Amino acid sequence: MDLDDQLSLNHLFLNDRKCRTCGEIKNLIDGFYKLRKNKGQNASSYSYECKVCSIRRAVKDRKDRRIFSDWNYPDW
Repeated sequence: MDLDDQLSLNHLFLNDRKCRTCGEIKNLIDGFYKLRKNKGQNASSYSYECKVCSIRRAVKDRKDRRIFSDWNYPDW
């Protein structure tokens, strides 16, 4: 029996990851943003928050910041 036939690179790396925010299990490469570009396809180079949750968080943060920026230039 050949050990190379039994193991492949897919067994050594995680293919799925659970999102920290929504709790759904998604594909690591398609469902998560890559944070460290120079690390290759390692699981540690991907974020723990899925793309959908990252977009929702960014939009919510921008809306919250816009509400508090009601400052106007004074009339001199």
